[in-house]
Amino acid sequence: MCGRFAQYSSRDDYFDSLGLKPDEIIYDPEPIGRFNVAPGTNVLLLNERDDEFHLDPVYWGYGPEWWNKQPLINARSETAPTGRMFKPLWEQGRAIVPADGWYEWKREGDRKQPYFIHHKANQPLFFAAIGRAPYGKDHGHEGFVIVTAASNKGMVDIHDRRPLVLRADAVCEWLSVETSSQRAQDIAHEAALPEKDFTWHPVSANVGNIHNQGETLIKEINPEGT
Repeated sequence: MCGRFAQYSSRDDYFDSLGLKPDEIIYDPEPIGRFNVAPGTNVLLLNERDDEFHLDPVYWGYGPEWWNKQPLINARSETAPTGRMFKPLWEQGRAIVPADGWYEWKREGDRKQPYFIHHKANQPLFFAAIGRAPYGKDHGHEGFVIVTAASNKGMVDIHDRRPLVLRADAVCEWLSVETSSQRAQDIAHEAALPEKDFTWHPVSANVGNIHNQGETLIKEINPEGT
């Protein structure tokens, strides 16, 4: 994880959860409406620059010039602050992906069943992210990655990693340029939502096709998939 997620609520919903005021960022009541966000696409990313909050479309993936493989889409919270690839991004490119949930696949017999994972109270989620700043410029494939944490075998029992989802009250400090790299590590450890805050249900295999969108993708299905 994370390889697919949903970002369908309105900006108003996300920003209200963060306690942002209308003069701090541009509000918009229209739903974003993306129920099947895939790597390699532009994703709305919340970030801070010039002492203001911004929501910019940023490429999901990170592959610097010296990287000769597919762009990476995730970074482990345990190693990102110190590793060669992600240390500069952790220090200067922290961001947030506002989301509503994410997908995981579990092998059941001879097929893989997708599940949609979301907050038990259907609250907006805030994925910790790092990337190439400033986000107001197009850096090509040097975009962003979602920070992941160990799932402690508590998430559907299908994957050992999950997005690092921060509490709403920790988001502004995570984004702040005044926050040190060490303090950001503390936030990642102290302000991550625990597994018990989430729930999940099986969904249609149609989510496996990145061209499919729509609310039906997050609807619960019975074990036979109907």
